Amino acid sequence: MSFSSSSPSSADTEAAYRRPSHRKDFEIAIICALPLEYDAATLLVDEFWDEDGRQYGRTSGDANTYRNGRIGMHNVVLMLLPNMGKAAVAGSAASLRTSYSSLKVAFLVGVCGGVPFIGSQEALLGDVVIGEAIVQYGFGRQYPGDFVPKGTVDATQNMPNKDIRTLLAYYKSEMGMEDLRKSTAKHLRVLQGMAEVRRYRRRYRYPGFTEDELFVAVYRHRHQNQPCCDGPETFCDQAARSSCAEAGCDEEQLVSRQRLEAKRCLEVEEAQCPEIYIGRIASADTVMKSGVHRDQIAKQHNIIAFEMEGAGLWDEAPCIVVKGICDYADSHKNKIWQPFAAATAAAVVKAMLERYASTDDVELPTPITSKMKSFPNYRMILTLE
Repeated sequence: MSFSSSSPSSADTEAAYRRPSHRKDFEIAIICALPLEYDAATLLVDEFWDEDGRQYGRTSGDANTYRNGRIGMHNVVLMLLPNMGKAAVAGSAASLRTSYSSLKVAFLVGVCGGVPFIGSQEALLGDVVIGEAIVQYGFGRQYPGDFVPKGTVDATQNMPNKDIRTLLAYYKSEMGMEDLRKSTAKHLRVLQGMAEVRRYRRRYRYPGFTEDELFVAVYRHRHQNQPCCDGPETFCDQAARSSCAEAGCDEEQLVSRQRLEAKRCLEVEEAQCPEIYIGRIASADTVMKSGVHRDQIAKQHNIIAFEMEGAGLWDEAPCIVVKGICDYADSHKNKIWQPFAAATAAAVVKAMLERYASTDDVELPTPITSKMKSFPNYRMILTLE
């Protein structure tokens, strides 16, 4: 594996961009709940405005820590949440909007549990979901034999403009989605290359199709033929912390999928390219780890994924939830795919920003001079030998 950069005239010599003078010049926020999600997002920042210690500050009472930078032609503020869950994001997002009063859209970027079949399509690990509405499935009314979640947090709520709806409408078109896929694949390779160069502990590599295992919904992850898991509803903490191989999960219970089989014939660079889905995402403060309940809620509310922060942010700011699928929201979930799923989600966000138009009210990053960029830089292209 090697890395090659563009020619000196196109890559090593780049425009120097004018540093924004105030927090009001930042219209876009990127919010992450986990450090591995945050690291993936920072790898696609073209330039940090605060590397020299010149910070933009925050309002009194704001406890958030921010990094400020440029992605393409956009000034962005990045924030890592102190905890997972909607309560953490709600409080932090409220402070964010106070300090950054010009904020037009916040991208909630990270990983999620995916619904394996979205309509007639097979969703695989590493694919990316974009939320156009949020369903709070952990909040509702319990009836005898049934739990009715609270209705959706509509995509039109808390939006001062139509930016998000028009952007998602474009990506629902064939042309828009093809545009998004191509740009995502490019940015994913760059992200992986930068992780290598910076010697990140997590390299955000594609784990391979053999690590993508989907068990039938009713087959639970537990020790096989052991007293600790004799009962149908028995829970064993040791089994929950064990891999499927360690627990002895029966491979005969794996679901065969055509799209996964097709990846056998592809090179890694092509096999890792994610599919992207736009739809309704379920959000709660609990982790979904049941294939049966996953399918039940997905069918009832037309859900494509499960996550934990979206509802909290949706109430506070106009946002787009972009999450990479790292597991199938069942009892067999593990963390093998988390870094790669975080990388694919980050790559999708950078691709989306290429089509997002800023308003005339802010000072955009404008080229002022040319400067020599030292190796390595963000344009580095990953080449597989």
